[in-house]
Amino acid sequence: MNKNKVFRENAKAQLGGSIFSNTWLMALLACLIADLILSAASSFVVGTILVSGFLAYGLCHVFLQLVRGQKDKVELGDLFSGGNKFGELLVLSFMQGLFTILWTLLFIIPGIIKSIAYSMAFYIKYDHPEYDWRQCLNESQRMMKGHKWQYFCLQFSFIGWILLGTLCCFVGVLWVVPYMSASSANFYENLKALYDPEEPGDDEFAYEPVAEAQPETEAQPE
Repeated sequence: MNKNKVFRENAKAQLGGSIFSNTWLMALLACLIADLILSAASSFVVGTILVSGFLAYGLCHVFLQLVRGQKDKVELGDLFSGGNKFGELLVLSFMQGLFTILWTLLFIIPGIIKSIAYSMAFYIKYDHPEYDWRQCLNESQRMMKGHKWQYFCLQFSFIGWILLGTLCCFVGVLWVVPYMSASSANFYENLKALYDPEEPGDDEFAYEPVAEAQPETEAQPE
């Protein structure tokens, strides 16, 4: 079974089955708002540091709610759900970035490997708000052990979509971002099922595919 293919198929179904479905468009809007805020904040020296963790947590909230079926639509307010944890998210984001940079100084490859190893940190923070930054990073590394190459391949599998999106003056790339984000959330859900801190699993593939969604009535075919 191609597990990454399952994650992509799940993501597409959860986004409504079509790039013009309401769910996909709302998810796109959430990603676009986050990107605009991050771009505006980057005008200041410490702006990116201040908001990147807050926005990363908010996007994890948006896509985990969607993937878990806890909400049948994307609510933009969820993007700002980390307000009461702003300080903790700031520290987590800073330490995640610092360690990644330090590993990158050794060589580029170790930095890439560590960035992938830390990639589940904000999902973990969402599920375990009591964890501090160190616990989130350590747990991410533990969960990603033996799965880093698979995650890299999952991200790389969208290269065709990205190249196609660039042909539309890069606007098409915007539609790829929610697809990638939802697929990453599905990847995390499988890791969580396999390596739950309280009930570790030993199955090779613990996350079942979801039924493929039919495009919404007002949607246009892809």
